Amino acid sequence: MNILITSAGQRVSLVRAFQKELKTLYPTGKVFTTDMFPHLSAACNISDKYFQVNRVTDPGYIDELLVLCVSHKIKMVVPTIDTELLVLAKNRERFEREGIHLIISSVSFVEQCRDKRKINSFFLDRGIEIPKPVDKNSPTFPLFIKPYDGSLSADTYLIQGAEGLRDYHLSNERFLFMEYIDKQEHDEYTVDMYFGRDHQVKCIVPRKRILIRAGEINKGVTSKNAIVPFLKEKLGSIEGAVGCLTVQVFLNKNTGRIIAIEINPRFGGGYPLSYRAGANYPLWLIQEYFNNQVINYTEEWEDSMLMLRYDDEIIVHAAGN
Repeated sequence: MNILITSAGQRVSLVRAFQKELKTLYPTGKVFTTDMFPHLSAACNISDKYFQVNRVTDPGYIDELLVLCVSHKIKMVVPTIDTELLVLAKNRERFEREGIHLIISSVSFVEQCRDKRKINSFFLDRGIEIPKPVDKNSPTFPLFIKPYDGSLSADTYLIQGAEGLRDYHLSNERFLFMEYIDKQEHDEYTVDMYFGRDHQVKCIVPRKRILIRAGEINKGVTSKNAIVPFLKEKLGSIEGAVGCLTVQVFLNKNTGRIIAIEINPRFGGGYPLSYRAGANYPLWLIQEYFNNQVINYTEEWEDSMLMLRYDDEIIVHAAGN
């Protein structure tokens, strides 16, 4: 019962979590990783074995990945980056025919998550507020601009006044114009939600984003607050959703207003905090998909657990030394 984590990059904590939980139940099980440049990936160098693969957009990527899984007895694949989600979701049946579980939501749900226009409609249909849209031809300020298909905060802009608007902003059809959510008045949360094979939520862990570095949480704290019952009511069941989903929301410090921004149907970079708090998603995936166990809803995780990240090193010795 081996597991593969794709596009492993710097996700050392995630790989170690899967190693720990897999070897508890299956002592001979291994956690493998892939990357375009695995010899330069910290996570690949602490995994049980790594493989170099082509870019996910390469026409032969799926064939390459499938051969790896079959030849190394890999029974679960865990994707970690946005660009591979839709490609894998569309090829789920090929892997299932080989007895391999792709931990990826349905094509239709992934498509919604990858297009911020669609996920905005999804939130509104569920009775969840989103940032109010701004008419770019008659804007009010401050406003925020982001692409409907972006990720990692790329190509986003805070515009304080008319002098900040450029032709680039106004002519780019990818850009959405919306109200600016003032971070002095709101706390920003990433919420790690676990969905079982029955597409029902099993756990909800809000992580307050205290400090962000390079688009990822650097300092954060778990919080059992109003977000938990709110999302349990609004997103307790999502057709096609499985595994870890990260939901970005803002919580107004004074009014309690909850505003949803996006959903990423994958493990987020800050998930290790939720794992340390007791939200053991790697174990639950192994129990569900390898042991056919039923996972029940739980709020048994530690409140107010603070994570302070720091730089560390993975040292790789030259072969034969």
